[in-house]
Amino acid sequence: MRVLVAEDEKLMADTVAEGLRRLSMAVDVVYDGDSALERLGVNRYDVVVLDRDMPGKTGDEVCRWMAASGLTSRVLLLTAAAGIRDRVEGLGLGADDYLTKPFAFAELVARLQALSRRSVPALPPVLEQDGIVLDVTRHTATRDGGVLTLSPKEFAVLHVLLRAGGRVVSAEELLEQAWDENTDPFTNTVRMTLMTLRRKLGDPPVIHTVPRTGYRLGA
Repeated sequence: MRVLVAEDEKLMADTVAEGLRRLSMAVDVVYDGDSALERLGVNRYDVVVLDRDMPGKTGDEVCRWMAASGLTSRVLLLTAAAGIRDRVEGLGLGADDYLTKPFAFAELVARLQALSRRSVPALPPVLEQDGIVLDVTRHTATRDGGVLTLSPKEFAVLHVLLRAGGRVVSAEELLEQAWDENTDPFTNTVRMTLMTLRRKLGDPPVIHTVPRTGYRLGA
């Protein structure tokens, strides 16, 4: 899952981002609405965590722009305003969910995972293929019943390949979906992560390289 966190409270934004990265999410962080619009114009996000009261363009304005632009990213609004009228107004802007501050990190994660499952086509929380079972909610992975101990990036790459359902996934697509914008596009991090992931998955091999195209998962 690729997430944009737009929150002007820097400590909160950075803390949330770090927690989400530990759960294998690719997270970009901005601290004002203008920067959020800039990122949304360049990158594709599964979910946007959007504070309503940011400097520059407000979260409300960003949410309206997203709805008018036809972006498919799901929006989770954050606000200190807990009244029913505030929640109704926020959802009326085009947001998919609403969370009031202060909030429990576990609830934020649960809401993000629920929003990601509303993608088109909808994806189940547990993905299975060739003996591999990936439970996104519990953040666990097994192959043929054996537990796989994966790093956050290995988990994220496996998730992207499982979501593809046997389709070839390019290295650029893996970078876009499993890493954040600070990753050097010319790095060999994709190749190295795939190498360690293949080793942990064991035999017979299930991740195959398609020359000059990318990678696919399948027997």
